[in-house]
Amino acid sequence: MEMSDSLPGCAVREVKEETGLDIEITGLVGTYTDPRHVIAYSDGEVRRQFNVCFRARAVGGTLALSDESTELRFVAPSELDSLPMHHTQRLRLQHALEDRAGPYLG
Repeated sequence: MEMSDSLPGCAVREVKEETGLDIEITGLVGTYTDPRHVIAYSDGEVRRQFNVCFRARAVGGTLALSDESTELRFVAPSELDSLPMHHTQRLRLQHALEDRAGPYLG
């Protein structure tokens, strides 16, 4: 996040940088702060991750790989179980697909 960013503004910018897509934020899925979600990077940096997950829709752009992505594609919800992902990512997707009345706060 840049010092001049809002959280939604950061999400819009990051999606554009990492996928080539222009998005419009339409809501908040939730906040996720699982203390088990620790990532050790190859340069030795270790971080405990947190996530603010927004609901959004694509409004333009073209899907394109970036330095931060190796594969991009849209998948049907029925395909999600077969994809390898961290349990915290799976939880965020589950909550987004449930279309909850309010955001998850955890």
